[in-house]
Amino acid sequence: MPRKLLVPYKSVFSHFRAPRGLHDSLAMNAARSGYRVFSANSTAASTELAKKITERLGAELGKSVVYQETNGETRVEIKESVRGQDIFIIQTIPRDVNTAVMELLIMAYALKTSCARNIIGVIPYFPYSKQSKMRKRGSIVCKLLASMLAKAGLTHIITMDLHQKEIQGFFSFPVDNLRASPFLLQYIQEEIPDYRNAVIVAKSPGAAKRAQSYAERLRLGLAVIHGEAQCTEQDMDDGRHSPPMLKNATVHPGLELPLMMAKEKPPITVVGDVGGRIAIIVDDIIDDVESFVAAAEILKERGAYKIFVMATHGLLSADAPRLIEESSIDEVVVTNTVPHEVQKLQCPKIKTVDISLILSEAIRRIHNGESMAYLFRNITVDD
Repeated sequence: MPRKLLVPYKSVFSHFRAPRGLHDSLAMNAARSGYRVFSANSTAASTELAKKITERLGAELGKSVVYQETNGETRVEIKESVRGQDIFIIQTIPRDVNTAVMELLIMAYALKTSCARNIIGVIPYFPYSKQSKMRKRGSIVCKLLASMLAKAGLTHIITMDLHQKEIQGFFSFPVDNLRASPFLLQYIQEEIPDYRNAVIVAKSPGAAKRAQSYAERLRLGLAVIHGEAQCTEQDMDDGRHSPPMLKNATVHPGLELPLMMAKEKPPITVVGDVGGRIAIIVDDIIDDVESFVAAAEILKERGAYKIFVMATHGLLSADAPRLIEESSIDEVVVTNTVPHEVQKLQCPKIKTVDISLILSEAIRRIHNGESMAYLFRNITVDD
């Protein structure tokens, strides 16, 4: 007997507003349609996004218990039957990353052994995504995590703004890498009254492509900060200097390589005019904010009268709220892919954009077997 499909709701993404006119029977249909939504977080603060998603879907969160034993072990108990159903696990990543990863792995494995048909992980911020390249004698931890998720039983992943889009190649199952740029662009247009007098800023040459994409969509100018004092990700040792050179090492005459000239960073310069303009710095992750604070100081010196920072994932670790509050930054805008309510209480400059709409629509489309192309309309590789 063919399974029933979830009744689609009206307004698939109309101006990125909440859908209207949900059928009263949608929650009942969701329970009978062969899919359930669970939250793998053990902390209440991390389940807020899951609640928003299920409200948009007209469904209820699946009954489960996730908690820590006295010795620190994670325990997961599924309180209802999931046999033959599509299961969506929503897992946001709080500060305790490793605990969140174990919660996700254990819940996926519990659902797998309970005979769930498909297990789809909804992981808005994918952890360890910065460790996706070989660094000297390190390891590509992101690839390890991808293998662990597949082994635990996941068959599909929905995520948002991967740090490196090539990470999708680490997985042996489909990965939908959604974009937050439409929501951030809408925030700029609606919440910054004189945004037409703004310039999009890349705080390093490596972020220039993303900044260029924003500038072209908003029809604004572009500026790039070059020559920053701190080391960037591209400058880290990647194994090409290993093993170290030995003074007394004998080298075969035929293997002598030409000497490479050492890099020397030029003085800090801003390529582009920011004088008398609003500066909007865009990036994918804002964690340690020292580089953003330094960039804001430079832009202030060059004549920018307002400075905004826009990023998808607001990790905001350590003293980030205090540093932002004391800096020249006027506002930091991030999405709710990562819970940051505590940081917002510490710093009123931090604002949040809700992206639960696109995640709930992705869940609905995947379950109903609909195309995901609409969610990527007008999205470029550089976004």
